[in-house]
Amino acid sequence: MAVETTCIAGLLVIRWPEHVDERGFFQQTYQVAEIAAVLGREVRLLQGNHSRSQAQVLRGFHAEPWDKCVYVARGTATCVVADIRPGSDTFGRTASFLLGDPPGERVRLFIAEGLCNAFYCHTEVDYLNEVSAPFRPTGRGGVIWNDPDLGVAWPTTSPILSASDAGMPTLRTLCASRGAPLD
Repeated sequence: MAVETTCIAGLLVIRWPEHVDERGFFQQTYQVAEIAAVLGREVRLLQGNHSRSQAQVLRGFHAEPWDKCVYVARGTATCVVADIRPGSDTFGRTASFLLGDPPGERVRLFIAEGLCNAFYCHTEVDYLNEVSAPFRPTGRGGVIWNDPDLGVAWPTTSPILSASDAGMPTLRTLCASRGAPLD
C-alpha cells in the first residue's frame, strides 16, 4: 500500500513509485480512497492551494480546522508536523521530512485536522496543499516555529518569517488558553 502511518496519529506519508525516463518523471501523488482506508473515515479534499516561497522562508507552525494533503512540487523543504491536540495519545510529538527535489523525497503528507505543520525552504519552493474545507480565517492557529517544548532542529535559527508566524504563541501558552496545561 502507498499510505504509511507515522509516529503521530493522523499524519500519513503517501509514497508512490516514480517512473523516470529520458523525458523526466511521472508520479501519482495520492488516491483519496487509500487515505480513507488507512484513517477509517471519509476524506474529502475540496480546495487546492499553491504557494511559492524563496529560500530561507519558514512558514508555520499552522493548525487549521481542516485536513490537508501537502506536497513540495519544486525545490526542497524541511517539513515538520507537530501534534498540538492536548487529548491526543501523540500530543507533543513531531515528525520531520525532507521533501521535494533530490535530496528530498517526492512524497505527500496527509495532515489530519488539529495537527500543525511548518516548512523551511532550502531553495525556492512550490508548495501544494489540498484541504477538506474552503479557506476561512476563523479557527486557524498554531504555535511559534521555534517552540522550546517541541524542540525542532531547524536548519537555521534566523529564517524569514511573516509577522503572523513570528507572533504565534508557544505550545504552553496555547494549551493554557484552552484550559489544558502542558505540565
